[in-house]
Amino acid sequence: MPDTVLIIDDDVRLADMLRDYLSRGGFAVETRHSARAGLAAAIPAASGGRIYDAIVLDLMLPDLDGLEVCRQLRARTDVPILMLTARGEDTDRIVGLELGADDYLPKPFNPRELQARLKAILRRRRDLGDAADAVLRFGRLEIDPGARQARIDGQARALTSYQFDLLLSLARHAGRVLSREQLMDLTRGAELEAFDRSIDVHVSRVRAALEDTPGAPRRIITVRGAGYVFARVQDQG
Repeated sequence: MPDTVLIIDDDVRLADMLRDYLSRGGFAVETRHSARAGLAAAIPAASGGRIYDAIVLDLMLPDLDGLEVCRQLRARTDVPILMLTARGEDTDRIVGLELGADDYLPKPFNPRELQARLKAILRRRRDLGDAADAVLRFGRLEIDPGARQARIDGQARALTSYQFDLLLSLARHAGRVLSREQLMDLTRGAELEAFDRSIDVHVSRVRAALEDTPGAPRRIITVRGAGYVFARVQDQG
């Protein structure tokens, strides 16, 4: 079956163009032209169980800010979100990533790049899903690839799809320093240009979810000038 994509964008002409382009690329595409219509379609409980493989979300919507839409989606689903933004400030992109977007693309953009980014997001998720499903255990922390959950003392912690993939990649290379470029290769796809500092944003969110003291992390350690390393912490108690 084709991968299903929901486009939430009030620019009807652009949304229809993307629908036609992605459909020719093998996707099954639906469009919604307001935040509320998009939320109604994307949230499983509201949509009667309809689940999309990915969502393309415009930052600028007439009835509700795209960042708020992203926040509400993340509270209910871990579906990958690719955010579109006409804003040039890195701050807007960082906020979107902090709220749970998996990737972003500034307007104007080439539809071919958007399709490539969607394929990379979906391929990453599929590849990680096809990998060994054995639960990784590091003291109080369990990382369950099959359930796509990270648990501390058996309690699941809130992570976006991208953040879980980042944690899993680090954990599978525990004890090895990984550069930002290597992490982007493992979790996003080396062929795509990525916002380098987005890795830092996601790492900070993973730390906030997992570390007892995020400001003094013991699990994901920054190696200045080199990248990050996942430490094999064996918690006490």
